[in-house]
Amino acid sequence: MSRLSLFNSPLLLGFDQFERTLDRVAKAGAEGYPPYNIEQVGDDRLRITLAVAGFALDDLDIQIEDNQLTVRGKQKDDPARVYLYRGIAARQFQRSFVLADGIEVGTAALDNGLLSIELNRPKIESRVRTVPIRKATGDNHEGRVAIDNVDAAARE
Repeated sequence: MSRLSLFNSPLLLGFDQFERTLDRVAKAGAEGYPPYNIEQVGDDRLRITLAVAGFALDDLDIQIEDNQLTVRGKQKDDPARVYLYRGIAARQFQRSFVLADGIEVGTAALDNGLLSIELNRPKIESRVRTVPIRKATGDNHEGRVAIDNVDAAARE
């Protein structure tokens, strides 16, 4: 069965990365543990707070790969402990967040079972650029050379 794409319009060029991002978000949305909050703590700052009670600093790992922030937790079993009853599960987790382009991950801190990760969202400046149009001469190959020259001039 083919999947309906949101970005299949010929007017939306280069949006295939957004579609892949939406797929990742849909997969990550099924996760339920650990619970988390996302706060806006300033005009250009966000904070993700995860409830990771029972996890030590050495049990947690934060990685960023391809605009995806991943937090992993794995508790180590202490063989010296003998449990008569174990109601607190030593479970591992992986929680992923897809970050927009330009979002920078700042510091992370663990305090009283809450892991806080600071994110910075720099201001985006709009750019306006005029592309000059030249008359193509000769066959298509020469016209392509003229367009390439315009592209090279625009980059300078």
